[in-house]
Amino acid sequence: MQLFLVPTPLGNLGDMTYRAVEVLRQVDVILCEDTRTSSVLLNHYQISKPLTPYHQHNEHKIVQHLVGQLLAGKSFALITDAGTPGISDPGFLLLRECHKHDILVTCLPGATAFVPALVQSGLPCNQFVFEGFLPIKKGRQTAMRTLENETRTIVLYESPHRIAKTLRELSVFLGEEREAAVLREISKKFEQTHKGTLSSLAQHFELKAAKGEIVLVVAGRS
Repeated sequence: MQLFLVPTPLGNLGDMTYRAVEVLRQVDVILCEDTRTSSVLLNHYQISKPLTPYHQHNEHKIVQHLVGQLLAGKSFALITDAGTPGISDPGFLLLRECHKHDILVTCLPGATAFVPALVQSGLPCNQFVFEGFLPIKKGRQTAMRTLENETRTIVLYESPHRIAKTLRELSVFLGEEREAAVLREISKKFEQTHKGTLSSLAQHFELKAAKGEIVLVVAGRS
């Protein structure tokens, strides 16, 4: 009985590791967010295994059933649409239950969007804080206030339709001249990096709508 957390490419299918392919070929079942998205990757590497949907809408309902199957001796691999399971993606709930039942858990190293974004941003990466997605409504301003005096580089995930608003709000709380970088579509064909101040970046994305997956990196307070 074993659960493998298997990172999958952010965009470029060539970013899949040899070990990840081997693990996906040997497990009994692959848990995935979206079977259609995962099938593209699995077909590319000629991996044929039973797929079970596991996402934020059903994880609470099926987690005990999955634990029961693991305790019965099955091996599972958990993948998400992109990146490492558990990092702003489903995974933590199942992982916690596995630890409670002494089920062996192995997380493979691999793709995670915030690491290349942090390094590529040109901002200090010896110390940083990863905040994931900011609250959309309740607690949003409180979360931003807690970042005002943060001296470490700040890494955030954001959706394309909210990036302009988030940049504008952060410029109010952290200062218009705070350095930042917006990295879009990491490892994909149309990957882009935009650097500037929070104010200038907000203005840019207010005039030009963003598309794709986005990581926002903000300099810490000097």
